[in-house]
Amino acid sequence: MSLAVEVKGLVKYYGKVRVLDGIDLEIPCGTVMGLLGPNGAGKTTTVRIVTTLLRPSAGTVRIAGVDVIKNPARARHRIGLSGQYAAIDANLSGFENLRMVARLYGMDHKQAGDRAGELLSVLGLEHAAGRRAGTYSGGMARRLDLAGALVCRPPVVVLDEPTTGLDPRGRLDMWRVIGELVDDGTTVLLTTQYLEEADLLADRITVIDRGRVIARGSADELKTAIGGDKLTVVLAPGQDPAPARGILAQVGIGEPLSDGDELTVVVGDGTRTMVEALRRLDDAGVCVVDARVHRPSLDDVFLSLTGKPAERRAPAADSVKEEILS
Repeated sequence: MSLAVEVKGLVKYYGKVRVLDGIDLEIPCGTVMGLLGPNGAGKTTTVRIVTTLLRPSAGTVRIAGVDVIKNPARARHRIGLSGQYAAIDANLSGFENLRMVARLYGMDHKQAGDRAGELLSVLGLEHAAGRRAGTYSGGMARRLDLAGALVCRPPVVVLDEPTTGLDPRGRLDMWRVIGELVDDGTTVLLTTQYLEEADLLADRITVIDRGRVIARGSADELKTAIGGDKLTVVLAPGQDPAPARGILAQVGIGEPLSDGDELTVVVGDGTRTMVEALRRLDDAGVCVVDARVHRPSLDDVFLSLTGKPAERRAPAADSVKEEILS
């Protein structure tokens, strides 16, 4: 599969501080790469270099075959960028914003108007085309900003935390738009601190910390890398945990962890091990009121790799995920 984005040995110094220390990225055409990392990890610096806004101290970046360092002007026609904050003119209407961007890309008056109208329709903003952008909701402003990034039909779109601050409905709308872009063959580099967003959207995930890549793979591969499934059993109140702890140690991997009446142990085969554990617990007369198996989440991956939890969590994420997957 051909690569839409190829980053090799990216290094960036600010004074004597080395903020990027040899970043490598490869993004196949028509896929989503999720770039994760704690605050200060180097995500935004990487994005600024990839999108020609910043020159690296060392390394190479190629976008759709174009060397970003040697030919930044040519590369910009292959990149769409939507940042953390909507870069729109609040005093212009949605239509006027997009027509202005199209004109800046060299389109004539008619081409610019046609493209603006097309994008407003695609992103569900045609009803607000004539309204001042300053009256748009947060989700509408983000979609308008994304529309601006799509004006020149770039093969690569870079989304820097595109859903930060949006409510669940706004995130749902943005997730659908991103999915439609990829379905049409667009390649997406997505930075996010909403781990469920990366889990849902990204084909591959790269985790960086302190300017270095510390892990890469699919969400499932990253989860598997930090350990197997976890089996949790809940004992009846007042139950002696010692027999249960011994049985779980036999069927699991390592020593069980206790939290009140709950005992949790890592297991190699979640469902089979739970059945075996419940049989042995019953034979031993241990009263279990609940049992469940769960895989590690991206939160667990993030904490394991970086030593810190993700800074921000999207509220009501479960309900949003259920709706987008339905």
